[in-house]
Amino acid sequence: MIRPLLSLERLSLDEKEGRVCYRDGKEAKELERMDYLEFIARVTSHIPDKGQVTVRYYGLYANAHRGKIKKVSLAAFPLRIVDDKFRRIPSKGWAEMIRKVYEVDPLTCSQCGGRMKVIAFITNFGAVDRIIDHLKLAFVAERPPPPRVASQELLIAAEAGCEYF
Repeated sequence: MIRPLLSLERLSLDEKEGRVCYRDGKEAKELERMDYLEFIARVTSHIPDKGQVTVRYYGLYANAHRGKIKKVSLAAFPLRIVDDKFRRIPSKGWAEMIRKVYEVDPLTCSQCGGRMKVIAFITNFGAVDRIIDHLKLAFVAERPPPPRVASQELLIAAEAGCEYF
């Protein structure tokens, strides 16, 4: 556990009364006594359900920051939103991923070994098909993919027979 709910040093058991004692506060001077069932209920209320996401606030939205501002009695300064138009630098993440997985740099020219740069992205499917046809990069598969109908018939036959493989 990265952030425990409570400190075991502050926790004790009063065996006479059958109560759980927890020292609370900054210097652990305040003693809170409760029944063991109440203690378990309090602890388990902090455990999130399966799939539930706990939200933690950091920075200006954190409780500690707001508390410090309140102590100093300063008004919270307004956040500025910058509307400056800036030139977006394209990410080279895709090239790095291809290089790591296939151990080949996609931005290295296969003929001269020089460094290439991306100048445009083609999103028109017709233009992409014409380029592939012109460069004669099209290929024919050695065998066609299995027909979809056959796989559906196998599923229907398996359900009818109620046999699981």
